[in-house]
Amino acid sequence: MESQTSLVARNYRLQEWAEQIRSCQNRDPNTSVKEWCGQHNLTVANYYYRLKEVRKACLQNIPEEAITQSIVPVSENLITSSTSATIEISVGDFQISVSDTTTSELLKMVLQVVADVK
Repeated sequence: MESQTSLVARNYRLQEWAEQIRSCQNRDPNTSVKEWCGQHNLTVANYYYRLKEVRKACLQNIPEEAITQSIVPVSENLITSSTSATIEISVGDFQISVSDTTTSELLKMVLQVVADVK
């Protein structure tokens, strides 16, 4: 079991790392991770280690009930197909294409599922 001091130090370190990760992810699109790391006196390996540790800490703080996934039934009349998407929505690893023929019911259901997974 970690001492209170160790726990506080770890949390402080994770907060600093999270700020660095946010800074790197908001870097100029023309700057690579390697270049950003060089500018901030950080090795690429250390950056990815910190990213992994911050992600692990975030996952440990998610309530158990939020992790469980459920299947949401979608009726056939809500499913539409279109070759020309007018809006592209990206949330994490999800990409949703919305056209003018997409029903608001379907869009609402999909966004609720994405919010629950997030």
